[in-house]
Amino acid sequence: MSYNLLKGKRGIIFGALDSNSIAWKTAERVHEEGGTFVLTNAPVAMRMGQINELAEKTGSKIIPADATSVEDLENLVKQSVEILGGKLDFVLHSIGMSINVRKGQHYTNQNYEWTQKGTDVSAMSFHKVMQTLYKADAMNEWGSIVALSYMAAQRVFPDYNDMADNKAYLESIARSFGYFFGRDKKVRVNTISQSPTPTTAGSGVKGFDGFISYADKMSPLGNATALDCANYTVTLFSDLTKRVTLQNLYNDGGFSNMGVSTAVMETFMDK
Repeated sequence: MSYNLLKGKRGIIFGALDSNSIAWKTAERVHEEGGTFVLTNAPVAMRMGQINELAEKTGSKIIPADATSVEDLENLVKQSVEILGGKLDFVLHSIGMSINVRKGQHYTNQNYEWTQKGTDVSAMSFHKVMQTLYKADAMNEWGSIVALSYMAAQRVFPDYNDMADNKAYLESIARSFGYFFGRDKKVRVNTISQSPTPTTAGSGVKGFDGFISYADKMSPLGNATALDCANYTVTLFSDLTKRVTLQNLYNDGGFSNMGVSTAVMETFMDK
């Protein structure tokens, strides 16, 4: 169901890879709610995914950009404003990558060159995106910037590896830059801490299926889906949340406030 929550609003969506990705679902929902946007991803990611299909479905332009490159981001922002016909109202940062995770390198034995690359892609890129938008004065007042996080930023999930550190850094950047964006430009900056979600990127984490099953048993409402996250993001892009900023917002079926659940306890009790 559409409510026209984003009618007339313009933005950029980073990270749509395929129909399993949260950014893909968000793009579909933003389109349904009347928003227009530019799609972007790194050239290598675009070769792996089906972003052209999403662009055709939503009537969107695609601008390849490496989010770790300030030059690419400056070009992306400039072209997006021109294509969309004005300043931006929303931006979604849905980017994350760990070479250590991908190659099975244990947290206690990191390859630091890989770690640095992962930090640049997963967290520092968010600062670069916002700095580019800020310097270009590319956001309308009461605009909204959202990045996707995970609760491993606050709690230990051993196999999440250095991605946990990246998410903690991402959330800190959101608060720190969000202060200046709010004070100077009246722009909101928030992160969403999403349930473990079966995306192409998430499936690379060791034991991810176990994460999903455990979280689902712990959460009174069960795991939030990619579509749930897309809907939540739409509300943060809309004018209904104009004074929500500097927040890490949990979209996890209640998992983040649970100590233990009956379903989990039953697996440890004698039958």
